[in-house]
Amino acid sequence: MSPPEAATDAVPDVLPDTAREHAVGRTADRALVAAARHSGGRTAAVLGCAVTAAAAALAEPAVLGHTLDLLLRHDPSGPTWTLLCAAVIVAEVALDAVAARLTGEVDGRSTARLRRLGLAGLLRTAPHHAARHAPGESAARLTAHAAEAGKVPAAVAHACAALLPPLGAVIALFLIDVWTALAFLAGVPLLVLLLRAFTRDTRTSIARYQQVQLATAGRLVEALAGARTIAAAGTADRERARILARLPELGAEGRRMWQVYGGTTARSAALMPMLLYAVLAVGGIRLSAGSIGVGELLAVLRYAGLAAGIGAVTGGLAAVVRGRAAARRTADLLTLPVLGHGRAELPDGGPGTLELRGVRVVRGGTTVLHDISLVVPGGCTVAVVGRSGAGKTLFAAVAGRLTDPDAGEVLLDGVPLRELTAEALRREVGHAFDRPVLLGDTVGEAIAFGAGPAPDPEAVRAAARAAGADPFVRRLPHGYGTRLADAPLSGGEVQRLGLARAFCHAGRLLVLDDATSSLDTVTARQVERALAHRVRPGTRIVVAHRLSSAVRADLVVWLEEGRIRAAGTHAELWRDEPAYRAVFAADGQASTGAETGPVSEAVSEAAR
Repeated sequence: MSPPEAATDAVPDVLPDTAREHAVGRTADRALVAAARHSGGRTAAVLGCAVTAAAAALAEPAVLGHTLDLLLRHDPSGPTWTLLCAAVIVAEVALDAVAARLTGEVDGRSTARLRRLGLAGLLRTAPHHAARHAPGESAARLTAHAAEAGKVPAAVAHACAALLPPLGAVIALFLIDVWTALAFLAGVPLLVLLLRAFTRDTRTSIARYQQVQLATAGRLVEALAGARTIAAAGTADRERARILARLPELGAEGRRMWQVYGGTTARSAALMPMLLYAVLAVGGIRLSAGSIGVGELLAVLRYAGLAAGIGAVTGGLAAVVRGRAAARRTADLLTLPVLGHGRAELPDGGPGTLELRGVRVVRGGTTVLHDISLVVPGGCTVAVVGRSGAGKTLFAAVAGRLTDPDAGEVLLDGVPLRELTAEALRREVGHAFDRPVLLGDTVGEAIAFGAGPAPDPEAVRAAARAAGADPFVRRLPHGYGTRLADAPLSGGEVQRLGLARAFCHAGRLLVLDDATSSLDTVTARQVERALAHRVRPGTRIVVAHRLSSAVRADLVVWLEEGRIRAAGTHAELWRDEPAYRAVFAADGQASTGAETGPVSEAVSEAAR
């Protein structure tokens, strides 16, 4: 789905709040138009049925009044007109029923369209942009708010149709008797002011309500994700209070919405009888003067009731206002910056040479990677080391193009990553993370998940063996066919499945961001050996916290405060840089220049 089709329009973060709000509003309106076009035929049918039903309702008083006059005069055509009255009433009821059925279909299709657009916007952006919204907020925007916004196309159709009876009724009043029409019009300015105040107050209260709703949903999802930590810490009561802290505010905004609606209804309930009594009084005077007949008086009263039908108009306006406010929440996902792609392909058989040229990354106005320039020969394994906060994860994200640098460029085999097609990028650049999310129904599907053709079962098993996952997978109730929901997996086992997934789709560049942090030392060494000998050859970027990972690497890039402090082999840095040794000493892996245990074995093996 291309950005134009998705009705997206990225909004820069540097815009003032007011300008950004207007930009999001325009994007929301365009998304609603796109949703309406998606169900254009059904929306038009809703409008047609609603308008025709409104026309039938508008014709009904005139037909009833004329029929009454004919029956009072004992006119022979009276029975025919009686049947016509019945036909008009049946047509109105039937058309309303058809419009209601079509409205459900339009609402469903429009909601699905908005959800697809919002999800596409969320998935097309860089992860750090997607993280602007808490998971609970994003879920609320894609579910409840998208459903509310999806009602707008049909609500607009019904609101347009709802305007026909009042406007047509006023015209009919003028055609029947000018004086009764003028009596009604005397109260119209009050009706206009009532509708205007209702629209303004409703929009404000709904926006506040939805904002509090989003915040509460975000806190709830955070608590669900951290349920074990909360239970272990014994802070369930505190978390419950935190989640529900804004519940009184939510209740207050909800009551305010109903107060606005109830106040408008109450004022209209007071105004409408006054208008009807005024029309009735003038109509009675005109009847006694012989200017109108009994049937015409009946029609006048019915038309006055239709003209005063503020309830239908108010309900339609309320639905549109609620939907537009909800659309703005969903549109926040559409305005996220798009991580676009080009049309270039990588040269066949390239070794995976990675080059960073003057890469600079800014987050929140602060430079976190400073002018990184580095060439990684194809086929090399690079360990990226440094203290916490040095920029290692961001370096890995830029190298694998999970995000773009604010300055400089990254090239793979001489081709800028920005210029690659999405297919080429994800086919040749793989990732493994410290906390992988497993996608798919079964364990086998989770390993096979990725871009390109699905791997065969043997490739899946080979990747699992390389990641040290095959033994525990075979012990599961149904092996690789075990449903993820039925598989009791530890953190280390989940991490091994994430590694297996990366190995299964390994291209010429593989980025491992602390992907062995939950593994024991022996298993981590097995994975490192498999990566060197059993996975497709290519360039490796390894965010390393283990000394053994640095020892085995062909090149070590040492980051400090977002800058490359030094780059070289582990042996060179260990010998010449005391501060480099201190990086691992801070993690408790080494306190002197001598390694012991598994680390010593790793050093010896690397030396051999």
